[in-house]
Amino acid sequence: MLSAEVRAVLEKQGYRMVGRHSAVKLCHWVRERLLRGRACYKSRFYGIESHRCVQLTPSVAWCQHRCAFCWRPVEHTQGAEMEGSLDEPESIASGAIEAQRALLSGYGGESRVSRQDFAEALAPRHVAISLAGEPTNYPLLPELVQEFHRRGMSTFVVSNGMNPQVMERVEPTQMYLSLPAPTQEVYRKLARPVVRDGWSRLMQSLEVLSGMECRTAVRITLVRGYNFLPEEYARLVEKAEPDFVEAKSYMHVGYSRRRLSRQHMPLHAEVVEFAEALADATGYRIKDASPESRVVLLCRK
Repeated sequence: MLSAEVRAVLEKQGYRMVGRHSAVKLCHWVRERLLRGRACYKSRFYGIESHRCVQLTPSVAWCQHRCAFCWRPVEHTQGAEMEGSLDEPESIASGAIEAQRALLSGYGGESRVSRQDFAEALAPRHVAISLAGEPTNYPLLPELVQEFHRRGMSTFVVSNGMNPQVMERVEPTQMYLSLPAPTQEVYRKLARPVVRDGWSRLMQSLEVLSGMECRTAVRITLVRGYNFLPEEYARLVEKAEPDFVEAKSYMHVGYSRRRLSRQHMPLHAEVVEFAEALADATGYRIKDASPESRVVLLCRK
C-alpha cells in the first residue's frame, strides 16, 4: 500500500515498517531511559515505563491533517483514507513487537545499559498507538487494541478526531484526543485539514470522548502566535469532559522546522500561564508539570 518513495523517506527517518501499512520507531525517551535513566513525562504522569513502550502506527502514511506543528514528514502523507487490503491485527501486533526488538538489538552491547533494563525493554508492556498518520484510519483499530490487551499490554491511542465512528468502538487503556485549535479559523491555519468537514468531525469526537469509559485526555499543543486562547479552549474541554488535559509546548524539531520558526515555541512559563487560565475557566486543577518537556497536566477536581 505504501509507495516506494514514501517508504524510502520513512525508513531513512528510522521507521521500521511492519506489513503493508504499519510502522514502529524508537521513541527518544526509550533511548534516554536505557542510556541515561531519564524517563518520559508520561512515566511521571501515568506510570508508563519508557523503555518498555512501543511507538506504533497502523496507518503510517494516511492522515486528514497536515499540522504545521507536526514533527513528522506530513508532506509525504500518502492520503487521507486507507484503501486496499489491510493487515490483520494479530500480524501487526506480532510484527510491532518484533520490530521493536530489532531496533533495540544494538543496545545489548552498550556498557551504559544495564542487563535488567535491556531484558525488560525486549519484553514491552505498553504501546503508544500514534507515531505518524491517524490511527483511526485503520478500521480494525478496536481489534488491534484488544489484541495488545490480550498480550498483557496497556494501550494509549492518540487520535486527531477525524473518525468519530471508529473512536466509538475503541476501548484502550487511555484515549487521547489532539485538539490543535479552539476555533474553526485557527483550526484551518494550524491543522491544515484536507477534508472539508474536519471541524465538524472533531466536534463529534469531543462528544464521543465525553462518553468513553476508559481514561481520557485532551492534548493541546500550544503554538505561540496561534492558539493561546484559554477561554475558547475551555468551552471545548467542558464539552469533552476528559479526565486529563495536557497543555504542551510546540517543539521546534523535525519537519516542523520547515513550517514554523523557533519563535513559535513557547517557554514553559508560558505553558504554565495558559494552564492556570484554563484551570480558572474550567474548574480543572493543575496536577503536575514537566518543565523539561514544557508540559502541564490538568485533571478534574
